[in-house]
Amino acid sequence: MSKTPGAAAAASPKYLRRGKVKEVYEVSPTELEFRFTNDISVFDKHIPSEIPHKGEALARTSAHWFDVCTRLGVPHHFLRLSGPTAMRVKRVQVVPEPKTLGPHPKNYLVPLELIVRYYIAGSIWDRVKAGKVTAKDLGFPAGKKLEYAMELPEPFFEVTTKLEPVDRPLGTEEALALAVIDRRTLDGIRETILKVDAAMQEEIGRRGLIHVDGKKEFAIDAAGVPMVVDTFGTADEDRFWDQDAYARGRQVDFSKEFVRQHYRTTGYYDTLQAAREAHRSEPDIPALPPLLIDEVSRLYTTVYQRLTGEPFQPQPAGGA
Repeated sequence: MSKTPGAAAAASPKYLRRGKVKEVYEVSPTELEFRFTNDISVFDKHIPSEIPHKGEALARTSAHWFDVCTRLGVPHHFLRLSGPTAMRVKRVQVVPEPKTLGPHPKNYLVPLELIVRYYIAGSIWDRVKAGKVTAKDLGFPAGKKLEYAMELPEPFFEVTTKLEPVDRPLGTEEALALAVIDRRTLDGIRETILKVDAAMQEEIGRRGLIHVDGKKEFAIDAAGVPMVVDTFGTADEDRFWDQDAYARGRQVDFSKEFVRQHYRTTGYYDTLQAAREAHRSEPDIPALPPLLIDEVSRLYTTVYQRLTGEPFQPQPAGGA
C-alpha cells in the first residue's frame, strides 16, 4: 500500500506487560491497549489451557458495561473497542505503593480489589464453614444458621490487594494507607459500586439472571476523581445465577466458579491452600481436560449473550 507523501506511518503499539488474561500495550503517553487472550486463571494460578472465544467474550462484555457506566455518569477509563479482542483505555500510573508518587498522587491505579457480595457463595462460604466469618459479620442476627446461597441482608464489602502475587485481605486503615486515599473517597467508591451493580442487576434481571458478587478496580484520574478501570461484569470477575433455578432451590452458575469447582473436586485447591498456609512452594496447576475446555468456552459465550442480550458471533480480526 502506498503512503501519502510526508505522512508519518502510525507506530505499532509497544508491548508493556502481560497479566493473567490480557496483554497491555502502550499506544501513547495517555492511552493503552488491552488485548484479551484466551488464557484462564483461578486461585491466582495461570491454567495451561486456552479457552476458544474467551478473550473476545470478555472484551465485548466489558465494553457493554462501560457503556452502562457512561449512561450512569460514572467516570471510567474505557475509550473504545479497537478489535474483537482489544480495547483502548486511558493510561494511568501503576505502582505497588502510590505514596512513592508524592503526598497527593493523581492519575494512578488504586492497588486494591473491591469485592461486593450479595449472597453467600464462593470463598465467603469457605470461611463461613471454617468459622472465620460469622452470621453477625454478614449482617444477620448473631447465631443465625447460615446456608450456602442465602441472600445477605445487606451488601458485604471486602478489600484485597491488587498488585501482590496472591491477593491478601485488608482492613480499612491498611487499605486507605496503601491506596493513599481518605475514608470519604473509599466511601464514594463503594457508593459508585452499588450504583453500577444496581443498574447491572436491573438489566440482567430482565434476562433471568441474579448478580451474586463481583469485584471492581479503580484509579484516581488526573483531576483526582475515582474512575472504574480494568474490566468488570464478566464471567471472570463476577458470579451470576439463573433466577428460575434459584427460585427452585438450585444454583446454576454462570461464572468462572465452574472451573474453580473442577480444581476443588480434584483436590488441587486443598493442596494449594495447604502449601500457601505452610509457606511452601506452590504446586503447578494442571491443564483442563479437553471436554471441559469446550464446556468453558460455551460458558463464556453464553454469559455474554445472557448479560448483554446480544447473540455472540465471532468477529474477524481487524474489526471492532
